[in-house]
Amino acid sequence: MIQILDTATINQIAAGEVIDRPASVVKELVENAVDAKATAVAVDIDGGGISRIRVTDNGCGLPRDEIATAFLRHATSKIRSVEDLLTVRSLGFRGEALSSIAAVSRVEVITKPSDALSGYRYRIEGGKELSGEEVGAPDGTTFLMRDLFYNTPARRKFLKTPQTEGAYIADLMERLALSRPDISFRFCQQGTEKLHTSGNHNVKDLIYRIYGREAAAELIPVAAETEWLRVTGYLGKPVFSRGNRGGENYFINGRYIRSSLIGRALEEAYKPYLMQHRYPFCVLHFRAAPELLDVNVHPAKMELRFGNPEILYPWLFSVVRDALKTKDLIPGVSLPEPETPKTENRETKPVPDPVPAPEPFEEVRRARVLKETSVYQAGPGSDIPKAGPDSAQMELFEEKIFTPKARREFRIIGQLFETYWLIEYRDTFLLMDQHAAHEKVLYERTMKAGRTKEHTSQAIMPPIILSLNAKEELVFQTHKEVFASLGFEIEPFGGREYAVYGVPGNLFSLAEKELLTELFACLAGEDADAKPDMLLSRVASLACKAAVKGNQTLSLAEAEALIDELLRLDNPYHCPHGRPTMITMSRRELEKKFRRIV
Repeated sequence: MIQILDTATINQIAAGEVIDRPASVVKELVENAVDAKATAVAVDIDGGGISRIRVTDNGCGLPRDEIATAFLRHATSKIRSVEDLLTVRSLGFRGEALSSIAAVSRVEVITKPSDALSGYRYRIEGGKELSGEEVGAPDGTTFLMRDLFYNTPARRKFLKTPQTEGAYIADLMERLALSRPDISFRFCQQGTEKLHTSGNHNVKDLIYRIYGREAAAELIPVAAETEWLRVTGYLGKPVFSRGNRGGENYFINGRYIRSSLIGRALEEAYKPYLMQHRYPFCVLHFRAAPELLDVNVHPAKMELRFGNPEILYPWLFSVVRDALKTKDLIPGVSLPEPETPKTENRETKPVPDPVPAPEPFEEVRRARVLKETSVYQAGPGSDIPKAGPDSAQMELFEEKIFTPKARREFRIIGQLFETYWLIEYRDTFLLMDQHAAHEKVLYERTMKAGRTKEHTSQAIMPPIILSLNAKEELVFQTHKEVFASLGFEIEPFGGREYAVYGVPGNLFSLAEKELLTELFACLAGEDADAKPDMLLSRVASLACKAAVKGNQTLSLAEAEALIDELLRLDNPYHCPHGRPTMITMSRRELEKKFRRIV
């Protein structure tokens, strides 16, 4: 039999949609304080917020005759009609926060508007009004909540330990502070101050206070705007990447949100700079017209929809990518201070004469490798461009180390462990990983060949015969033109067998059955309907298999050519998997280690 639920049950069900743990209470109350134009907000908790939560602000306060109404369901000062949902500018607007909190806890609120002579204390427990009286109080509101879920023990038992629940609140307070650098936030737990921000509008100060010195020292400022969206804030340099997405902080009109669209654009822009399973750090503030956003799609208002996602994604991707390109991102190596430093005269050494630019790496390497293999060049000469003038993008690098211009002062002084090349540049010592550097060169050249349809093909004699399963065959048949654009020559050989007659000219190390089999096995994991660019990126990543390895001998001329090609790339700092191609150490660091200077 269908029955209408009583008011108490309805209120507790509604509370469950808004309040699931103490952090939810803090979020709703602090957002109310922000909406009340507070410039200072203090949060104090005991027992992980389960026992007690007190939120105090210096906002506008509540008039006495509106306090009881504020605790009714769907009572709000933020909107008046359904049309207002399309242009809502406040953080809270549904009118369910106070009623939901009061339904599952013991609540006391003391509030005073600036134009009132006295304040008012109001008490409500389990949704039932207990008392109200005039009291002396400063301007603003203090909200005291005790015994969360005291009347719903089944829900209370699903809470975690007070320490864990307190950690959720601490994390929330950090994000709230980052969302509003113009407001002073103070957070205390068990009587100990955990966070106190100044509200001085300085985002970098906030990052220093919350994430520490290392984070604040590895920031890239970003600012960009269109006619409908503006973004400002900081990106973390790749060296300060994280093992999860916890460092991705983005705020829309002052609201902390989660957005798969923003997250995907951010991570794709960082992808060339980070190793697998590493994620970027950022603090980004977006300002957008409210009519372009739908914030009413999640009970906790943590997600939103954009009215123009097809424009937002490429725009944000390019903003982040361009910001990363403007920085010299070579990881530096620092050495510990010597225990007993001793000062000596510092010796100087003249800068060596510029070295002549050798032939591009693939041409130099091909001349040697072709003598040692049975494959031969089937197409015209290599399409590798010769060294040209500095690109406009390269001129943006601050330290001017990774540029063709600076390259003329590089002096290779040896090789370490048949893997790392030692390079001297002015007062800087560079160490290049030949494998990571060649991976990057191959990746970029493969991507370029696929986009421009310009390629050379390296013939294989005899051809390699591959047996493709149904999924591998489907991927190949769907994207024949992508393989052809890269320089693969593959023809049916009967049944599900295919003959590989040629591979891309700069990937002749792939001319092995095992590597080609692995290539198609990996591609089979992709959607057969994937866009050509996605497939091209996958092939380019697998092209790294053709890179020279560590402990694989390179001649000096080959190393010179590899450096030349690397420095002509937009992002020469990291291989496609995010590992650095070079690291640096300053002459000063070396001299400190040898105690030549203090």
